[in-house]
Amino acid sequence: MFPILAQLKKHLTPHELWEDAKFFFLLNLGLVATAVGIAVFKTPNHFAFGGTSGLSIVLATLFPRWNVGAFMWFINAALVVLGFVFLGIRSMGWTIYSSFALSFYVSLCERVCPLSAPLTSDAFLELCFAVILSAVGAAVVFNIGASTGGTDIVAMILNKYTSMPVGRALMVSDLGIVLVGAYLYGPATGLYCILGMILKSTVADSAIESINLRKVCTVVTSNPQPVRDFIVNDLHRSATMEQAEGAYTHDEKWVLTTVLTRGQAQKLRLHVRGLDDHAFITIVNSSEIVGKGFRAI
Repeated sequence: MFPILAQLKKHLTPHELWEDAKFFFLLNLGLVATAVGIAVFKTPNHFAFGGTSGLSIVLATLFPRWNVGAFMWFINAALVVLGFVFLGIRSMGWTIYSSFALSFYVSLCERVCPLSAPLTSDAFLELCFAVILSAVGAAVVFNIGASTGGTDIVAMILNKYTSMPVGRALMVSDLGIVLVGAYLYGPATGLYCILGMILKSTVADSAIESINLRKVCTVVTSNPQPVRDFIVNDLHRSATMEQAEGAYTHDEKWVLTTVLTRGQAQKLRLHVRGLDDHAFITIVNSSEIVGKGFRAI
């Protein structure tokens, strides 16, 4: 009993509670952005890119008695049951919540802002917003280690029980939905759907990289202490210090390597410029920083 209480107390610290609250906020923010993209831009234009939203758009056209949000509830509920059967409750994690929360947000958008026609007459403009909102929403959710549910459950099942490449299987299913959409809504909409399917993955990858973007800064200087103090005391970061020798002059140098945000890297560059005119700085972009102070290993 006491070990359980000790473990519970460990996870109820202010830091852990803040991290959990931030995770829950970002998860719902990503799901809301995805839901707005579906309800406001995808559904009125019949942009069936694939996934549960694309299938729901097609089914809502074939069975107009129910709207897209209702079909998302049905499909996601069926996929969650499949996940329970083939994966178990523990393996599903936040996917269960995401599946039903996304369905709820789509239904809420349809009730708050019902649209019988697109917002504008520009289909390409609407496609851009449908792609951006869905891709950025998915990027935020994936970046915190969760998922938007839906076809992600199918991917998890295929990954566990078959040797079939998951990406290829999902692409085939999405392409099937797109082809049905092209048949129902015409070749123009079908081509927009294919374009949206391609752009979504590209925009999502770019969004994830932008969210995680950091600057790896390497400073070569003969006066390392003021640089070290600025990094630690002003930027509140740490650094790795190594002693080195100039290949041409054979002068003693120090190399400091640190990882900063864009703004911090600019401050460091300006500070070093004022300290040492002969300092050498390299700044490299990286979106995969793993370790203390950044993403967990």
